[in-house]
Amino acid sequence: MSEKSNSCQSCGACCASFRVSFYWAEADDGGGLVPGHLTEKLNDWTRCMRGTWSASPRCVALRGEVGDSVGCSVYPLRPSPCREVEAGSAQCVRARAIHGLPALWEAPAAANEPEPLLAG
Repeated sequence: MSEKSNSCQSCGACCASFRVSFYWAEADDGGGLVPGHLTEKLNDWTRCMRGTWSASPRCVALRGEVGDSVGCSVYPLRPSPCREVEAGSAQCVRARAIHGLPALWEAPAAANEPEPLLAG
Protein backbone atom coordinates (compact mmCIF):
# COMPACT_ATOMS: atom_id res chain seq x y z
CA MET A 1 0.00 0.00 0.00
CA SER A 2 1.39 3.44 -0.86
CA GLU A 3 1.54 6.34 1.61
CA LYS A 4 -1.25 8.06 -0.32
CA SER A 5 -3.58 5.07 -0.08
CA ASN A 6 -3.30 4.57 3.69
CA SER A 7 -2.43 8.06 4.96
CA CYS A 8 -5.81 8.48 6.70
CA GLN A 9 -4.96 5.59 9.04
CA SER A 10 -2.12 7.65 10.49
CA CYS A 11 -3.96 10.97 10.53
CA GLY A 12 -7.62 11.34 11.62
CA ALA A 13 -7.48 15.13 11.44
CA CYS A 14 -10.70 15.43 9.41
CA CYS A 15 -12.53 13.37 12.06
CA ALA A 16 -11.42 15.82 14.74
CA SER A 17 -11.86 19.13 12.89
CA PHE A 18 -15.32 19.38 11.33
CA ARG A 19 -18.98 18.69 12.03
CA VAL A 20 -19.98 15.51 10.20
CA SER A 21 -23.59 16.15 9.19
CA PHE A 22 -25.75 14.09 6.86
CA TYR A 23 -29.33 13.28 5.84
CA TRP A 24 -31.18 11.68 8.76
CA ALA A 25 -32.11 8.51 6.81
CA GLU A 26 -28.45 7.45 6.58
CA ALA A 27 -28.81 6.29 10.20
CA ASP A 28 -29.90 2.71 10.87
CA ASP A 29 -33.17 3.80 12.49
CA GLY A 30 -34.00 5.61 9.23
CA GLY A 31 -33.14 2.66 6.98
CA GLY A 32 -29.46 3.45 6.50
CA LEU A 33 -26.24 2.00 7.92
CA VAL A 34 -24.87 4.57 10.39
CA PRO A 35 -25.47 3.44 14.00
CA GLY A 36 -28.16 5.84 15.24
CA HIS A 37 -26.87 5.85 18.83
CA LEU A 38 -23.66 7.48 17.57
CA THR A 39 -25.55 10.40 16.01
CA GLU A 40 -27.40 13.45 17.24
CA LYS A 41 -30.26 15.37 15.65
CA LEU A 42 -29.47 18.75 14.11
CA ASN A 43 -32.94 19.41 12.72
CA ASP A 44 -35.81 17.44 11.16
CA TRP A 45 -33.70 16.57 8.10
CA THR A 46 -30.13 16.23 9.28
CA ARG A 47 -28.04 14.51 11.93
CA CYS A 48 -24.39 14.61 12.80
CA MET A 49 -21.93 12.19 14.32
CA ARG A 50 -21.78 12.64 18.10
CA GLY A 51 -18.84 14.72 19.20
CA THR A 52 -18.54 16.70 15.97
CA TRP A 53 -21.04 19.45 16.86
CA SER A 54 -18.83 21.28 19.34
CA ALA A 55 -16.15 23.94 19.55
CA SER A 56 -13.51 21.16 19.61
CA PRO A 57 -15.01 18.49 17.35
CA ARG A 58 -13.94 14.85 17.56
CA CYS A 59 -16.09 12.09 16.14
CA VAL A 60 -17.16 9.50 18.70
CA ALA A 61 -16.22 6.76 16.22
CA LEU A 62 -12.59 7.93 15.94
CA ARG A 63 -10.14 5.68 17.77
CA GLY A 64 -6.50 6.53 18.43
CA GLU A 65 -4.44 9.70 18.49
CA VAL A 66 -4.74 12.27 15.69
CA GLY A 67 -1.53 12.36 13.65
CA ASP A 68 -0.31 9.01 14.92
CA SER A 69 -2.39 5.88 14.45
CA VAL A 70 -6.16 6.12 14.10
CA GLY A 71 -9.15 4.16 12.90
CA CYS A 72 -12.89 4.48 12.55
CA SER A 73 -14.90 2.10 14.72
CA VAL A 74 -17.78 2.19 12.18
CA TYR A 75 -15.75 2.45 8.96
CA PRO A 76 -17.97 0.17 6.81
CA LEU A 77 -21.05 1.97 8.18
CA ARG A 78 -19.73 5.55 8.03
CA PRO A 79 -21.94 8.36 6.65
CA SER A 80 -21.60 9.91 3.20
CA PRO A 81 -19.46 12.93 4.20
CA CYS A 82 -16.81 10.53 5.51
CA ARG A 83 -16.94 8.50 2.30
CA GLU A 84 -16.42 11.65 0.22
CA VAL A 85 -13.29 12.98 1.98
CA GLU A 86 -10.10 12.45 -0.02
CA ALA A 87 -6.56 12.41 1.33
CA GLY A 88 -4.74 15.52 0.14
CA SER A 89 -7.92 17.49 -0.65
CA ALA A 90 -8.38 21.10 0.48
CA GLN A 91 -10.47 19.84 3.41
CA CYS A 92 -7.70 17.41 4.38
CA VAL A 93 -5.04 20.12 4.20
CA ARG A 94 -7.16 22.46 6.35
CA ALA A 95 -7.83 19.75 8.97
CA ARG A 96 -4.17 18.77 9.12
CA ALA A 97 -3.18 22.42 9.61
CA ILE A 98 -5.64 22.73 12.51
CA HIS A 99 -3.76 19.90 14.23
CA GLY A 100 -0.29 21.21 13.31
CA LEU A 101 0.31 18.50 10.71
CA PRO A 102 1.92 19.22 7.32
CA ALA A 103 0.09 18.69 4.04
CA LEU A 104 0.43 15.12 2.78
CA TRP A 105 1.93 16.13 -0.57
CA GLU A 106 2.04 19.03 -2.95
CA ALA A 107 -1.02 19.21 -5.17
CA PRO A 108 -0.04 19.25 -8.86
CA ALA A 109 -0.48 22.59 -10.62
CA ALA A 110 -3.24 22.77 -13.19
CA ALA A 111 -2.02 22.30 -16.76
CA ASN A 112 -3.27 25.74 -17.82
CA GLU A 113 -1.93 27.54 -14.72
CA PRO A 114 0.86 30.00 -15.60
CA GLU A 115 4.27 29.62 -14.00
CA PRO A 116 4.99 32.29 -11.36
CA LEU A 117 7.20 35.12 -12.57
CA LEU A 118 9.12 35.30 -9.32
CA ALA A 119 9.95 32.39 -7.10
CA GLY A 120 10.12 32.64 -3.33
